Amino acid sequence: QVQLVESGGGLVQAGGSLRLSCAASGLSISESAMGWFRQAPGKERAFVGAISRGGGLTPYADSVKGRFIISRDNAKNTAYLHMSKLIFEDTAVYYCAVRARASPASTPDEYDYWGQGTQVTVSS
Repeated sequence: QVQLVESGGGLVQAGGSLRLSCAASGLSISESAMGWFRQAPGKERAFVGAISRGGGLTPYADSVKGRFIISRDNAKNTAYLHMSKLIFEDTAVYYCAVRARASPASTPDEYDYWGQGTQVTVSS
């Protein structure tokens, strides 16, 4: 059974930083691309960024470019979302996802497995 567990969310002041983790079990993330999405209240799930299987491709949404970085540690079977210079508009539930392909993707339906999400709240 595949499980993705996000952690690291919480309340942070604007301008601050957080690091989210996505720990996988039941599969090896070394075979897969990983993605991060977020969903704010009343809005659709939105692409944040992704990382290819080899780590060489890391596309990001324009809204987070220069502030967020995605990384992966295949030995720990874990992906990370490093968030800095947080703003109020970053407040959302953040989800990680696994795509059973090498290349990253930016739409939710291209991912095969999802975590339960972790809340990030940025106070202004």
